[in-house]
Amino acid sequence: MKILAANRQSFIDVDLSRIERTSGEILKILENEDSEISLTLVDDAGITDINRQYLGRNRPTNVIAFSMNEGDFGDINPTLLGDIIISSETALRDAQAGDLSFEDELDYLIIHGVLHLLGYDHELPAEAEEMAGKEKEVFFKLKGYYIE
Repeated sequence: MKILAANRQSFIDVDLSRIERTSGEILKILENEDSEISLTLVDDAGITDINRQYLGRNRPTNVIAFSMNEGDFGDINPTLLGDIIISSETALRDAQAGDLSFEDELDYLIIHGVLHLLGYDHELPAEAEEMAGKEKEVFFKLKGYYIE
């Protein structure tokens, strides 16, 4: 398993080694321990640029995932899952709104991003409930408790 975590924001202090460990545990729970991901923390301006450029949405969001297993050449390296980009600012706001710790919110967003890399899509109504259930299941296995 290879996890590359990068911090490209200064809004909130983060522990990259904790993020890498947690990401590794998530991959193990999902039985993808031989997979590779990159995870980058950015601020709202950074994720807005990415959201606008790749998804046509001119606003910040909490997490965006780019799968390397899609498209014509997606089968070249099946262990390379892709990239996860998380806005620390949006994650902190979401954590405060949900009465969660920043770390719990961050872990949840990593789970969400990894599931996207594995093909889950909450924007399809038929799959939204399945993805939400899988997020809760993985979070419980990771942390030992549920969040709403």
